[in-house]
Amino acid sequence: MKEDLKNLQGTWRVSALEVDGQTMSAAALGGAQITVKGDRFISTGMGAAYEGAIELDGSVKPKAMDLKFDTGPEKGNTNAGIYELSGDTWRICLNTRGRKRPEKFAAPPGTGIAVEVLERGAATVKPAEIIPPELENVRLEPAPELAGEWIMVSGSLDGHPLDKRLVKIGRRIVAGNDMTVMFGSDVHSKAKYTVDRSKTPAAIDIYNTAGGSAGKLQYGIYVVDGKTLKLAIAAPGRDRPDDFQSAIGDGRTVVVWTAAAK
Repeated sequence: MKEDLKNLQGTWRVSALEVDGQTMSAAALGGAQITVKGDRFISTGMGAAYEGAIELDGSVKPKAMDLKFDTGPEKGNTNAGIYELSGDTWRICLNTRGRKRPEKFAAPPGTGIAVEVLERGAATVKPAEIIPPELENVRLEPAPELAGEWIMVSGSLDGHPLDKRLVKIGRRIVAGNDMTVMFGSDVHSKAKYTVDRSKTPAAIDIYNTAGGSAGKLQYGIYVVDGKTLKLAIAAPGRDRPDDFQSAIGDGRTVVVWTAAAK
C-alpha cells in the first residue's frame, strides 16, 4: 500500500513489546527501533540487527505485512504479520516462527507471536537508574563457581519460554559480588548477590541495583555442574523456589547457562 509505506518512512522506536504472552521490560527493550527507507527496513536494539524488505497489503482486514529478512540472525526467514498505522503510532503483530499470518493483535503463550507498539522518532537510551541496595547487615562473599561470563542456553518466565531471539543474545557476567545480565549490548539488569551453599540446591539472594526490579530483593536457587549453570529465581516479594520448574502465574524465571569459551 503506497500511502502507508510512504507514511512509514523514517525511524520508529519500540515503546512496548509482548512475545509469547510475556511483556518485555523497558530495560530489555533498550534502544530497540525500526527504520524504514523505501521498501527496506532495519531493526536494531536488543543486541542484534535485522534487515530486509517490507511488503504491505492494505486490501485485507486487518492490513497485512511481511518482513523478509536478508541480513542478520533471521536471514532467509519471512515473518508474516498484520499492522495498524495511526498518526505517529505503528502497531504490528508478527508470527516469528512461521508464515501463518496472525488474525488479531494478540501474543498467546507458545505461539511465537510478537506484538510491538512503535512511536515515531529515534530511540533514546537513558542510563540505567542505579538504586543502592540495603546491604548494611549483608555479608558479601563472592562465589567462585559463579564467576565469569555465561551464555544463555534456554529459559522461561512465568511458565512461558523466552523468545528465541533473546536466548541467542543473553549473557550473564559475574565479577566478585557484581552480577550483570545483558541482551547483546543492552544491559537488562545489575545486582549484588549472596549465596548459601549449606542448602540443597544452593540458595542465592539477588539485590537488584538496576533494571526493571531495581531496589528489590529476589530469592533463588542454583546448581553448577561443570560448565552448566541452572538458576531459578522468584519474582520480587515471592518465596524462594524449591525446584527448577516454572508454571504459568508463579512469576519464576528459570534459565540454563553455559560457560563462555575463554
